[in-house]
Amino acid sequence: MKIIVLASTSPYRMQLMRQLGLPFHVAAPQYQEQIDQEIAPELLVKHQAAGKAKSLAQKYPDALIIGSDQVFVDASGRVLGKPDSLEGAVRQLRGMAGKSHTFYTGLSVYDSNRDETLTGFATYRVTLRALTEQEIRCYLQRENPLDCAGSFKVEGLGIALMQRLEGDDYTTLIGLPLIKLVDFLGHFGVRVLGDQA
Repeated sequence: MKIIVLASTSPYRMQLMRQLGLPFHVAAPQYQEQIDQEIAPELLVKHQAAGKAKSLAQKYPDALIIGSDQVFVDASGRVLGKPDSLEGAVRQLRGMAGKSHTFYTGLSVYDSNRDETLTGFATYRVTLRALTEQEIRCYLQRENPLDCAGSFKVEGLGIALMQRLEGDDYTTLIGLPLIKLVDFLGHFGVRVLGDQA
């Protein structure tokens, strides 16, 4: 089986990859993310996921390299990234409370030997409860999700902020859409439920 490389140092993505039971390497992508409000979010995350995967091709010339990227689009259609500070997180959550928003997660699997790429995206919609300033600050103090788009971790205490979650694959919300990844790996001959010898 080809070497599989996760082009991410995100502990959340690493944890999701472990769910598949496949051996994999982890490497920081040599790619600079940029949020451009002029680009449709689905195109942005696909482009950045592919850029992350391809950025490791020289280091891993015969591997399947997995890149992923996520942006958060608020109810007004603005693309938001990770908060820049605690006060930035407070502002994000204050503006999101009581409204529905969409996460776009791009996925790319790059076969560096064959120079072949599969790229796609998945969405997940979240509706936050109406939140008081005290609830927002309490949450941020307890979980400190400054490394997360949207300023919350649904896999942790952030679930208490939610009123509703909608989507086909909850792992999309965490940052690595595993259902799509299993399909992409299958295209390259890696069967997650096949022999791993």
